[in-house]
Amino acid sequence: MLNNITTLATSLRQHLPFLPSNHENDDIAPYYRNHVAAITGAGSGMGRELALHLAKMGCHVALSDINAEQLAQTKDMLAGYDILITTTVLDVSDNQAMQAWANSVMSNHGKVHFIFNNAGVAFSSTIEGASIEELEWVMDINFWGVVYGTKAFLPLIKNSVKQSEMTSDHQDSQPRQFKEHGHVINISSLFGLTAQPSYSAYNASKFAVRGFTESLRQELNIQHCGVSATCVHPGGIKTNIANSARGNDSVSTVGMPTGEKAIRSFNKLLKFDASEAARVILHAAATNQQRCLIGNDAKMVDAIQRVFPSHYSQVLNDITKFSRKLKPRRTSKHNHKTDVTS
Repeated sequence: MLNNITTLATSLRQHLPFLPSNHENDDIAPYYRNHVAAITGAGSGMGRELALHLAKMGCHVALSDINAEQLAQTKDMLAGYDILITTTVLDVSDNQAMQAWANSVMSNHGKVHFIFNNAGVAFSSTIEGASIEELEWVMDINFWGVVYGTKAFLPLIKNSVKQSEMTSDHQDSQPRQFKEHGHVINISSLFGLTAQPSYSAYNASKFAVRGFTESLRQELNIQHCGVSATCVHPGGIKTNIANSARGNDSVSTVGMPTGEKAIRSFNKLLKFDASEAARVILHAAATNQQRCLIGNDAKMVDAIQRVFPSHYSQVLNDITKFSRKLKPRRTSKHNHKTDVTS
């Protein structure tokens, strides 16, 4: 047990402080300036915030979303920046539509350097209670959307970067140098680190994104092509994902809330500011991080999973139970102080 505690402390120290990282003083703008970024799910949430931050840094953007109205709102918010902005209404689960969008980005921008595969959906159900169609819906968007986006844009990104190569006559012993650079940023989740009851489909899709992206990064590292990849694991980010999530009443069999109560419970977990999350993601890509954890919840869960890979669910349950026991005591203590001073 002592060894586990020591390992946990070491892992936690790597993530401390458990506070949003302040990257305001980090000048990552040159990494993005005069480059071109494609973003899925840009109509709201982190996708919109990514577009705003990139625009401020002088990065041209190609935006897509399935919601035409929200996409137009994002474009309007970028009107004051001296960059080229293009928008496309897109269903990321449609491979042909993704390929067509990638081709249009090249036609309109001439090159592309970054793909942010950000679009995603949430779904809650027991495995028994979920239909095959519901499972396919989640996987088609969360996983295949990432695959389609990566497959469509990666060759274009690599070619765009290759055109800027400064050492075309380099020898194998010399590293290749490029004036421009590329990056694939795929959004997994806290649920791509640990599994949770009633989220089997969501877990499966986000674990798949993680494995896919980590393998991609290794391949790109071997190729020395000036392109890399980062897998992002957000915790609870303040977005509309809870309000647009799907689910069914089967979760009640494992003690989970349903209906409006489920949405309210989900929203309570979404505490991390979406704009700050976007800044963390952009910093992670600019500094070529393999894994990007966003929020105290993601950092804590990652640390616990590393120390207790086979028993993290029990540890997390124990922590949750312990925190619930503390709340009444804190309330009681607070009320007692109030009575004394009044």
